[in-house]
Amino acid sequence: MPASKTQNEFASYVVDLMQSLGPVYAKRMFGGHGIFLDGLMFALIADNTLYLKADSESVSQFTASGLEAFTYYKKGKPCSLSYFQAPEDSLENQDIMISWASQAYAAALRSSPGKPG
Repeated sequence: MPASKTQNEFASYVVDLMQSLGPVYAKRMFGGHGIFLDGLMFALIADNTLYLKADSESVSQFTASGLEAFTYYKKGKPCSLSYFQAPEDSLENQDIMISWASQAYAAALRSSPGKPG
């Protein structure tokens, strides 16, 4: 199903907010968007909600802020991914967005199979 105009506009807005992180871009996928930097997905947009990548080093910051994990249903059962809802204030303040997006990108780097080291 193609992304709606509203979904595309939201993805463009998020990408613009994150540009000081680097050449961030959105790619349509699974009825939403993946958000990428250097070919690595570190965020996703589903139902006009931004979710950021988390891992064992950063998940506590998301849960302490009361942010929900991205969940979808497969064969009627809920499945969660290691992406958590972005804080609302990050969508209104570029500095806050860059802080959270940097953490998400770092989590994506740590979980990347091709990571150095």
